[in-house]
Amino acid sequence: MEDQEVEKVNSISDYNKMVNHETLHPLVSVVDFAKSDPICQYKRTHTFYTVFLKDVICGDMHYGKHSYDYQEGTLVFIAPGQVSGVTNDGKSIQPGGYALLFHPDLIKGTNLGKNIKDYSFFSYDVHEALHLSEKEREIILECFKNIKLELEQSIDKHSKSLIVNNIELFLNYCMRFYDRQFITRDHVNQGVIGKFENLVDDYFKSDNPKNIGFPMVNYFAEKLNLSANYFGDLIKKELGVSAQEFIHNKLIDVAKEQILNPSKSISEISYDLGFKYPQHFTRLFKTKVGVSPSEYKTLN
Repeated sequence: MEDQEVEKVNSISDYNKMVNHETLHPLVSVVDFAKSDPICQYKRTHTFYTVFLKDVICGDMHYGKHSYDYQEGTLVFIAPGQVSGVTNDGKSIQPGGYALLFHPDLIKGTNLGKNIKDYSFFSYDVHEALHLSEKEREIILECFKNIKLELEQSIDKHSKSLIVNNIELFLNYCMRFYDRQFITRDHVNQGVIGKFENLVDDYFKSDNPKNIGFPMVNYFAEKLNLSANYFGDLIKKELGVSAQEFIHNKLIDVAKEQILNPSKSISEISYDLGFKYPQHFTRLFKTKVGVSPSEYKTLN
């Protein structure tokens, strides 16, 4: 994709104007693209949360380092400030599907506002999008319909909580559907797990710990072409431990072998494993094993 200037969409009303959609509320909108004008596609960044439900293939969506062809019934989640966009040679096209837009100010001080970080799929890459079954798609459309119905009511003291509760319900359904996707794509996931295990083994066998330092989750996610959040969620669901915990456990196994080598000091081992300070290694080892590296050496 050629470098294009990133267009910033500063408000939900600006987005609505762009697609010729009426603004019913300044902080939230449900857009039916079948009723919108054709739009020219650029790389864009929004100040609000955006969820696209695409019903038809509609150009290549670019997001981060990846491009992704929209398939029927696919949900893509984009957090405020993230760059996304579609390239199609600058021609105007008639988009299909729907979008839900909501501003962080809408959820400030609410339960959803406190827990929005739990919906980690807002930090997934587009190629990690949620593919819906027909039944799931109907549930999503029902959620959108209920939010839109509330927006069409005259605003009263219940409006905000009902809108936010409906958005939260929608996101909870998405959480459930992602869990289902992790399970139904188990064969793909197992391949990722195997590669991850090999990468961790290879990392500790190489000079990387000394040269690069203690291995971080991001490093392995990048090697596997996955976003850190998607990768972390996948590992947790498949292995029952976090990716960081898995790395720690592997490191402790390697450390135990090295501690039993009489020619190596604890300091040398800690540096070889990527720790700048031996006391950090000692602290982690004691937390995991219950005794310090020196005590472990004596006991064995």
